[in-house]
Amino acid sequence: MSLSTHVLNAVTGTPAVAVDVTLTDAHGAVLASGRTDDDGRIDSLGGELGEGCYRISFDTGSYFAADGITTFYPEVTVAFEIRDAAAHHHVPLLLSPYSYSTYRGS
Repeated sequence: MSLSTHVLNAVTGTPAVAVDVTLTDAHGAVLASGRTDDDGRIDSLGGELGEGCYRISFDTGSYFAADGITTFYPEVTVAFEIRDAAAHHHVPLLLSPYSYSTYRGS
């Protein structure tokens, strides 16, 4: 199973570049970390993951602060469950200073 993410700035309609991302297991142990690329993506985070619950956290505060923008959400954490370890999982984040949304991507 592989895990990827994509962060899009919903205000500008552009990729959110250089967002620090951390993947943890259900107990809070850090499994992997990375930073979004010029397309707002991390193509592989955490290597092979088994079935279970995980959290992916996005350092949105630092991302917005770099442009002098105040945000209500300094961090966004998305909890999700892998039930099919053989499948690819994609966790995208649509981001603005005062809201965010996520969904199960493909």
